Amino acid sequence: MQSREKEIFKVTLIGSAVNAVLIVLKFIAGFLGRSSAMVADAVHSLSDFVSDVVILVFVKIAGKPKDKTHDYGHGKFETLATVIIGLLLIGAGVGLMIGGIESVVRSINGDVLERPTMLALIVAVASILSKEWLFRYTLRKGKTLNSQAVTANAWHHRSDAVSSLGTLIGIAGAMFLGDRWRILDPIAAIVVSILIIKSGYDIVKPCISELLEASLPEDNEKKIVSLVKSVPGIMSVHNLRTRRIGNDIAVDLTAKMDGNLTLTEAHEKATAAEKAIKREFGRKSIINIHMEPTSPTHNPKK
Repeated sequence: MQSREKEIFKVTLIGSAVNAVLIVLKFIAGFLGRSSAMVADAVHSLSDFVSDVVILVFVKIAGKPKDKTHDYGHGKFETLATVIIGLLLIGAGVGLMIGGIESVVRSINGDVLERPTMLALIVAVASILSKEWLFRYTLRKGKTLNSQAVTANAWHHRSDAVSSLGTLIGIAGAMFLGDRWRILDPIAAIVVSILIIKSGYDIVKPCISELLEASLPEDNEKKIVSLVKSVPGIMSVHNLRTRRIGNDIAVDLTAKMDGNLTLTEAHEKATAAEKAIKREFGRKSIINIHMEPTSPTHNPKK
């Protein structure tokens, strides 16, 4: 297994272990501590745990080299994993919102909601501290490893921390402000659910663009053109096409050169351009350069 893949697995396994402990604690605290918000928070942590499993499965597939059925490798499996994580976030947020609305309606109709216990309050605090640490650790690793899926998972940890913060506020209000304020518990869950849904949307949106073969951002394409034209003898660049494949990129372009160059000389210049792009965007970048002849007096600005 490659070192990058090992690091992704390590980070994800640590997150899975923390999530597993929190899931058990939150369900116990939710039922024994009489807090519907804590039960909902436990469900959110469960979605976090499922996302870890998705990462473990899909990153292993994404790390496989190209084969007969995947000429461009398996990088988009990691993108697909990221989409699944985002959809899990959205689903968890919708579930929390529905549960919160139902509790608010019950309270408005005269039902007296149960008063949470100190157990629920303590677990909420423990959840905030552990998930915030996990967020910072995972985000740092995601940036170091240049992994969209790990970074997405980090924000999933942060959403769980925010969810637990909302749960803490609701539980504290329901415990210490009197019977009529127990509605704070489901209201907090609704507010947190909106934040969770937005986080899921922000994660899914760029991945959908990638899966639909969207081009790289304009500044990236300008950088590619600049790198290619920096090679002596390449006069201009045409027909640039770009896309992202997981954490790597694919580039197709036409490079115009002096028609009097030998095939070997033209190939050397194309190779130099390819290496320049890979130095900037990663050694696994897939670069296809079509060499097109032009006259020695060609002026690309005309």
